[in-house]
Amino acid sequence: MTMPCFIAEVSSNHNGDLQRCYRFIDTAAGLGCGAVKFQLFKIDELFAPEIIYQREEIQKRKNWELPVSFLPNLAKRCEKCNIKFGCTPFYLDAVRELEPYVDFFKIASYEILWKDLLEACAKTGKPVILSTGMATLHEVEDAVINLERSGCSHITLLHCTSVYPTPPQKCNLAAIDTLRNRFKCKVGWSDHSVSAAVLFRAVHHFGASVVEFHLDLEGEGEEYNVGHCWLPEAIRNVIQTISIGLSADGSGEKKPEVHEMNEREWRADPSDGLRPLLRTRELFRRGL
Repeated sequence: MTMPCFIAEVSSNHNGDLQRCYRFIDTAAGLGCGAVKFQLFKIDELFAPEIIYQREEIQKRKNWELPVSFLPNLAKRCEKCNIKFGCTPFYLDAVRELEPYVDFFKIASYEILWKDLLEACAKTGKPVILSTGMATLHEVEDAVINLERSGCSHITLLHCTSVYPTPPQKCNLAAIDTLRNRFKCKVGWSDHSVSAAVLFRAVHHFGASVVEFHLDLEGEGEEYNVGHCWLPEAIRNVIQTISIGLSADGSGEKKPEVHEMNEREWRADPSDGLRPLLRTRELFRRGL
């Protein structure tokens, strides 16, 4: 098994600060992530007017919007750091605004039913990663069909549980296998658990080829207090441990390793059950 691609989800933790966005990109690259992902939304095009009017906490999310003017700078920074740049569009024009800059589109679980958005992303020809939280298998199938019919040939499905944070017992990681067996495409895990044990299980047992996680820098991001975001050192330890674990797989061929060859001479000789082998004892007797 190869090392999965880790995607650092910045979400709204950028706090509208371009320099802070750069720090996220630099940090993600330093952690060994293959990609960093932002979100492009406008509150007025994300929620219905009556919801915005009645919910003060929704109104405050206006401050969470990522300025479109940041996009060229973010793309250049990602290129400099040799890390892929992805973004989730939450309104149709966002697809057009993002297309010149992103390496891939990510469609959020909450937008999985929105066929127009699926089709717009697919028609760009760029890879699409689709989160499947809350969805039934039939809903996922409809979304995949729409993506494929609209020209998307590189689809990755992420299983997730849309609870923030998600208790490990609610992760249902076995659904990763369900998605893989049904759709024959790349599958992975979008994490809201902030649990090393969950990530280890997703990769080592269920073979997640992509792992997305929410990242904050120091606990000052807008979403950190919700409880579903990783801090750099914690996720660094997980990524490094997974890498070390995968390095232990080897080829599977049963044969002595190079570093075992000397030890082979110290096995018990079958003639008397004593160590080392007779030929090695003879060398000792001769002072060699």
